[in-house]
Amino acid sequence: MSESRGMDIDRMLSIILIIAIILAVAMTVYVIVTPKQGEKFTEFYILGPEGMADDYPTDLAVGEEGEVIIGVVNHEYASTTYLLEVKLNETVIGGDELHLEHGVIWEGTFFFEATRKGEDQKVEFLLYRDQDHNESDETGEPYRSLYLWVDVD
Repeated sequence: MSESRGMDIDRMLSIILIIAIILAVAMTVYVIVTPKQGEKFTEFYILGPEGMADDYPTDLAVGEEGEVIIGVVNHEYASTTYLLEVKLNETVIGGDELHLEHGVIWEGTFFFEATRKGEDQKVEFLLYRDQDHNESDETGEPYRSLYLWVDVD
């Protein structure tokens, strides 16, 4: 009788060990296959006309055109709609709506014209996420913002 009882215990221990091994393998596969979600954020940048973070149009003459490249990269782990708005001295001079999937890079060339003489004219680049921006709320804070100071002679 004790022999059969010992065999039953051995069989149960073997079954428990096999189940534990199967669970360990399944969990390992899950960890490997499921991508780790990192920090959610959006890259927002401006580059000079040559595509470098250099040679920005900061000194212009009245009527002269400045050129920058605006970039947006979605790292939000979801499709995201953005509203891009560009202002010169608090006046909206351009904008666009962008719909980007996760990991997508968007770059666009933007031209602006210096219309009046003066130092320290502010060109603002404002980026709103669709879920953060409400058309009826003009005081809404942008998700990301950049600016460029321009002197116009």
